[in-house]
Amino acid sequence: MYRPAQRLADIEPFHVVELLTRARQLEAEGRDIIHMEVGEPDFPTPEPISQAAIAAIKDGKTKYTPALGLPELREAIGAFYRQRYGITVPTSRIAITNGASGALNLAFACLADPGSEWLLTDPGYPCNRHILRTFEGRPLGMPVGPDTNFQPTPAMLRQHWTANTAGLLVASPANPTGTLLSLAEIESLAEVCREKGGHFLVDEIYHGLTYAPKEVPLGDELEAPTACAAGDDIWVINSFSKYFQMTGWRLGWMVIPEAYVRDVEKLAQNLTLCPSTPAQYGALAAFAPETIAILETRRAEFRRRRDFLAPALEGIGFRITARPEGAFYLYCDCSALSDDSFALATDLLEKAGVAATPGLDFGSNAPEKHIRFAYTTGVDRLTEAVERLSAYFGR
Repeated sequence: MYRPAQRLADIEPFHVVELLTRARQLEAEGRDIIHMEVGEPDFPTPEPISQAAIAAIKDGKTKYTPALGLPELREAIGAFYRQRYGITVPTSRIAITNGASGALNLAFACLADPGSEWLLTDPGYPCNRHILRTFEGRPLGMPVGPDTNFQPTPAMLRQHWTANTAGLLVASPANPTGTLLSLAEIESLAEVCREKGGHFLVDEIYHGLTYAPKEVPLGDELEAPTACAAGDDIWVINSFSKYFQMTGWRLGWMVIPEAYVRDVEKLAQNLTLCPSTPAQYGALAAFAPETIAILETRRAEFRRRRDFLAPALEGIGFRITARPEGAFYLYCDCSALSDDSFALATDLLEKAGVAATPGLDFGSNAPEKHIRFAYTTGVDRLTEAVERLSAYFGR
């Protein structure tokens, strides 16, 4: 008898995966597909990280760790906050998690009562709302657009907050838009959450992958402010996947308000036991100077790709209405070219061999008008993609 839980009716598939499956089929048939749909760095994990994990395995360091992670890795993350952001985050508040997704699972398992309502941006990363729904919370999308750089404002928060609202989740840099919140903006959102007696969660998984405007010389990169600087009552989620390029290692961390640390620890003990032990030992090398040097070189390369691709797409007829200051995406208004971004994404894959993500994956706020291109491939392939797109549109 097939009878899944009722919540499954509200869990949608990741639509881009269907496009990716079709792309793989086309590749198996001999077609050349340029992948601009997947939110994953194309660079391999830096060698110092891999070697540290290999050494740990050879040394037999494969047993369970404490539920909140290796103490030395938690200390290394605290040192990273001091070095990069100039702030002190107590090690006691840092939990190592099974990726940023694992952090969100723990956070919502801790905070979301059945039926509690949570405000999320629309467009936004789809898995966030589905994780919340899994823990019986109700995600409510706040439409955001070019007028606020696709980020929420205190006025919007007050407008959408009701007696049932339990909290707010934002992302900076954001997926799919790559936009940032300033520290002042984070502080103002936090104040509204405090005023309303709600929780405030900030997704910072693209920290490190932030870029100055094109006119600024390479090397003078923009650093996003961390919400840890805006108060010790804010839940801050980060990951080793994006900047540190450890996607498949499934490792992240969360900075937890002190009062909730024991609650999260109990949940972690029961839900996951602990994060991957070899991955944690590998991550100890993520903060080494030689690793950071590799990562900063790659950040510069991502910026070069952004600076090439953005004007090229605009020349074809796409409109970039967000300021892409972080991550590795360009969220484009395609309404001048098509009135159905899902159909367009399918057609681009089939006829041009270019895979991109339709707006349908990111919410209900004009998804048919938007399409996301990821610059997670080299400039030579991006150049080929632009040529194919130009030919497709007859430019």
